[in-house]
Amino acid sequence: SHGDKEVFSCRGILLAVQWFWDRGHKDITVFVPSWRKEQPRPDVLITDQYILRDLEKKKILVFTPSRRVGGKRVVCYDDRFIVKLAHESDGIVVSNDTYRDLQNERPEWKKFIEERLLMYSFVNDKY
Repeated sequence: SHGDKEVFSCRGILLAVQWFWDRGHKDITVFVPSWRKEQPRPDVLITDQYILRDLEKKKILVFTPSRRVGGKRVVCYDDRFIVKLAHESDGIVVSNDTYRDLQNERPEWKKFIEERLLMYSFVNDKY
């Protein structure tokens, strides 16, 4: 949401990571689809891509798999990665997604999502 739905803002990810890091949370994992590493297209703008590579080197960011089949991009369902890791590690999910579909997928995820989902907002560069 840092990019106001006009651009994928990697700086927004960094601001969120830094906010938690500054408060003593060191076990942070960010999931981003691997196609975000590619050269951006005019219809899918991205800023400060180097931030993604830096966070990956620091073992904070993980790229979820994707591949091309017949010229089309096939991506995994990264929401499942997010909820599964948070549930298994007794963490929280920081997202504005409600994960309604995943609440119905596994009974143990429903209660977890209801209780451990932290929504957020940006005011300019303030997380």
